[in-house]
Amino acid sequence: MTKELMKGNIAIAEAAIRAGLQAYFGYPITPQTELLEWMSARMPELGRAFVQSESELGAINMVYGAACTGKRVMTSSSSPGVSLMMEGLSYIAGTEVPMVLVDVMRGGPGLGNIAPSQSDYNQIVHGGGHGDYHTICLAPSSVQESIDLTVLAFDLAEKYRAISVVLTDGSLGQMMEPGELPPMQPLKTKFSDWAVSGTEGRERRFLSSIYIDPPAEEVINLRLLRRWQQIQASEVRYKDYYLDDADFAVVGFGSVGRIALSAVRTARAEGIKVGLLRPVTVSPFPTQQISELATRVKGILVTEMNSGQMLDDVNLAVAGKVPVEFFARLGGVVPFPDEILAEIRRMATSDLKLEGHPRDRWLARMAA
Repeated sequence: MTKELMKGNIAIAEAAIRAGLQAYFGYPITPQTELLEWMSARMPELGRAFVQSESELGAINMVYGAACTGKRVMTSSSSPGVSLMMEGLSYIAGTEVPMVLVDVMRGGPGLGNIAPSQSDYNQIVHGGGHGDYHTICLAPSSVQESIDLTVLAFDLAEKYRAISVVLTDGSLGQMMEPGELPPMQPLKTKFSDWAVSGTEGRERRFLSSIYIDPPAEEVINLRLLRRWQQIQASEVRYKDYYLDDADFAVVGFGSVGRIALSAVRTARAEGIKVGLLRPVTVSPFPTQQISELATRVKGILVTEMNSGQMLDDVNLAVAGKVPVEFFARLGGVVPFPDEILAEIRRMATSDLKLEGHPRDRWLARMAA
């Protein structure tokens, strides 16, 4: 196969189509609108369903209905648009039907701006709507990974009857890189015995997320929790670089993980033994891998485009075994590799301590 020069948003859209997407419902919002525009042309020409809804609320509830048929369905949006979908996402999780959501994050809170950010981490990884459930969340760092993880998202959603999220940001959505698309998969024609398709010739099937009787609701919650244990045991994904002999480690996801890799390579050229762990699944989180890493290095630097949302997960994994440092840019500002490199140099030449919270120390340095 040959590589094509593609914008990230369009690569995700075409990857979803080739993964057998049968219905897309969405509403335009920058910086993900190109994804919806691509769908608006490609899906009808292939005889598949495309609807631009009246709002994000409409889109997610259309996804809910279509997901109940067992077909491959998805939507996409960006930060405040995803916030509007939260109630519907919870209903989908409670009904145990599979779907894919693409979140191309932008600056916030509020309407914020259209610049890249990673501040939806808590909303997706620790949120996703009310109730006890988790989403599978994949965080690409390139156009090629965006393609590959989009295809994987559909497979995981169906395997676990869960919500799979491709968590990207405005920089990845808008950048152009070569990418290799998968071959076109045939559309599903056979569906699971839970899917609704009309009752002719079989018993009635009923899908819902409402269980008025608390013990019945508890049964559902326990089933979701046990399924999540299976996901945690089987689906953790991450990339590591230069960690075999590292004295220090950087942890970053998505586009910031990519930027951090440039800084790590430069630091290595300067003789600093530093490596990178980049979570590919931020949910389930590579807790065990980071916990083990903390036994081998002198310090860990967490870098993000938010105020330290993943930092909290890293801190829990490290559990005080080694000092953790933090560096971030906020509000849609993308860090430069030199900024992360400066933090690596500082970490390598400082007397690192376990005192205080990494976020507090970072804020103090920012104010100085």
